[in-house]
Amino acid sequence: MSLKKRLLMIFGPIFAAAALMLVVFLSPLWSGLNYVNPTVQRNAASSLSPQVLKGQLIKQRALENHYVPFFGSSEWSRFDPFHPSVLADKYQRSYRPFLIGARGSQSLTNFFVMQSINHQLKGKKAVFFISPQWYTPMGEDPNAFSFYYSPLQTTTWIEAETGTKMDRYAAYRLLQMPSGNSDKIISATLARIAAGLKPTSFQYFYVGVRHRILLNEDQIYSRYRIPFNNAQTIDKNMKQLPSHYNYQQLNQLAGKIGKQQTTSNNFGISNRFWNRRLKRHVNQLKDFQAGQSYVKSPEYGDFELVLSQFAKDHTNVLFIIPPVNKKWQQYTGLSQTMLKQFDQKIRYQLQSQGFNHIADLSKDGDVPYFMTDTIHPGWRGWLKIDRAVDPFLTKQVNPPHYHIDNRFYSKNWEQYYD
Repeated sequence: MSLKKRLLMIFGPIFAAAALMLVVFLSPLWSGLNYVNPTVQRNAASSLSPQVLKGQLIKQRALENHYVPFFGSSEWSRFDPFHPSVLADKYQRSYRPFLIGARGSQSLTNFFVMQSINHQLKGKKAVFFISPQWYTPMGEDPNAFSFYYSPLQTTTWIEAETGTKMDRYAAYRLLQMPSGNSDKIISATLARIAAGLKPTSFQYFYVGVRHRILLNEDQIYSRYRIPFNNAQTIDKNMKQLPSHYNYQQLNQLAGKIGKQQTTSNNFGISNRFWNRRLKRHVNQLKDFQAGQSYVKSPEYGDFELVLSQFAKDHTNVLFIIPPVNKKWQQYTGLSQTMLKQFDQKIRYQLQSQGFNHIADLSKDGDVPYFMTDTIHPGWRGWLKIDRAVDPFLTKQVNPPHYHIDNRFYSKNWEQYYD
């Protein structure tokens, strides 16, 4: 047998398999196979899975049903009987929260997640949780951003960008992250967009091919199995609630459960969090947040990306501003004056642009059993949030009239301190 035939026998099947895979992932036929099982949608809605966060198909199908996007970060993982997902399920609300976010995800991550569901956001409602702790001098952690980074969301956005200030700023911020430089052609494309230039013909072609491959991968792999599933946690928590919704009864129950679950410390922090995260280090944490500021941060520009996208999609949004655990704040030396300045600054950025649906809970940090740990709501906190969320999502509210002001992308606003 000749060497040529031997090589053909050895490598022929490999080349044939590679060609077949290329055809499969480039084929437009997968775009018609977009059914997602309702059970998968329910599991995905509360999974907080990076796979779901980075994907597209599952979120799109769920939001086209009765799910509403709840944007945020780690707070959604604090499940108890009063969590938004539990209350909505128990009392058969006309909506179900689709939790978008996870530990370390912030405005920039949420902006790119929005690129995969823009059609589902148009003219609809959403809930957005603003965490003061995002607004550090560094802004979003590049490592956390890389963990949740989705090339599919990036190519989706590039194909739709039109050279607006929002698009240019998004490209600029993405280039500051390692993820934005992981693909040299995408990086060069971002550089042109950031400079106000259109991508080249070759860049558009490359992005289009890359997008088709990533889209097919998402449609092939993401529809059947969710790696994390909190559905059983929700079902377990629902069993602790009374059959009919009664705020006074639920508030008493929240206080009772909160008291039972915070017996290990004087800060009103859940026993689980205290014993696992704080107990061994509490002495070293005295006054460790003195001097910490949330008033100057690149996060304000990233947040403006989110607002610009909501305005472009005409999405009616309820923004939630949570408090900080008052006792913990005083123990760690976190400035109350600074927190008030943060609240005033973020409210101004919202209201001056027409974002007027705001549940500002920043003064509730000393309400017993309002917080489940140092910065996240729980028990009575979730219950008060529900009193804002439920009527916003189930009743008629005034349509939004947004007027985006590009000065909120500026360095001056990022560093503004009153």
